[in-house]
Amino acid sequence: MKKLSVFLFVFSLCMLRHVYGAGIRISNELKFKKNLWMRCYSKDDVLGPNIIPNRQYYENIFHINFWHSTLFMYTLRQSPNYIHYQNFTVFKLFSLRDQGGLWDWRAREDGIYLKKEAGEAILNPVYMHKVYDWIY
Repeated sequence: MKKLSVFLFVFSLCMLRHVYGAGIRISNELKFKKNLWMRCYSKDDVLGPNIIPNRQYYENIFHINFWHSTLFMYTLRQSPNYIHYQNFTVFKLFSLRDQGGLWDWRAREDGIYLKKEAGEAILNPVYMHKVYDWIY
């Protein structure tokens, strides 16, 4: 019984090592002091809606599940009439080697940009580039 307890303890420590933290940042870099409306969906949660004022950001820090299937979808709309919008996957791991990191999304007049910051557990950083256009 003692050997089983020791094994389970060591096994649980190894499993905890495979659960990493990650984060999403949505920054409002729109011109003309426009606000950014956002709502976030995952399998278990709905966050928002929230209004992100001009030149500010919203940040969500979370843990990646053991199976690396953590997924977040966002809807962004820009003021004044919230006509321009985009629905997109804001966080999804593409391999077991990917360990999260900070996914830095920036809403600008011509579209939505992504930068995935490098960190201790990030093998492939993504440099700032345009990913989505606004839908009218």
